Amino acid sequence: MYKLRGHHLFCLLGYRGMGYSQEYVENMTRLHQTLRNNPKTWIHLVKGPDQLCEKYPNSGEYHCEHDDIYERDAAILEKLGLKIGQILYWKDIESSIQKHAVPSDIQTICETCSWRSYGVCEEGIQDILEGKGLKEVK
Repeated sequence: MYKLRGHHLFCLLGYRGMGYSQEYVENMTRLHQTLRNNPKTWIHLVKGPDQLCEKYPNSGEYHCEHDDIYERDAAILEKLGLKIGQILYWKDIESSIQKHAVPSDIQTICETCSWRSYGVCEEGIQDILEGKGLKEVK
């Protein structure tokens, strides 16, 4: 079972092998591949830093505790009709995305995210809407 915070549900959709450090990328890639290959992986929705934050590089400011990150977590969970403390399969999270999200949500919910400009998160939501699942990371 993986512990994930709200905004990482969208980050995983847009993940293409880029990250903050090699250790972070390896951790994110491992989780991403697990979810892609086994959508029946259990996810525990948590408040605050999760298993991806654990590998955020300790090189200055730790953004995982910023108020705007907590606000983004809450906005995404609300958008998807999910709650902190829930334990569900990744495929059920994908179903919530299909029911409640559209690509343009990234522009508003993730407005302050530095990764938003790549456009991959919108593409990731579209892939889920089309039933394609997570994109393969090469």
